[in-house]
Amino acid sequence: MKNNIRKLREDKQITQLELAYLAGVSRQAIIAIENNKYDPSIRLAFKFSHIFGKSIEELFCEEVEK
Repeated sequence: MKNNIRKLREDKQITQLELAYLAGVSRQAIIAIENNKYDPSIRLAFKFSHIFGKSIEELFCEEVEK
């Protein structure tokens, strides 16, 4: 699943560590999510939605294979 977390974080000018604190996860989790190595739980997706003021659909999109 692709996501826009890195871009939104950079637009908001917060560090990975700050986002991790706000979301209640480790910095390593943020790195993995931003690199599309880990899909967050629905609970964490809702936290990101609240932090960035975006819908979950605006944060995450399914990768379509051709």
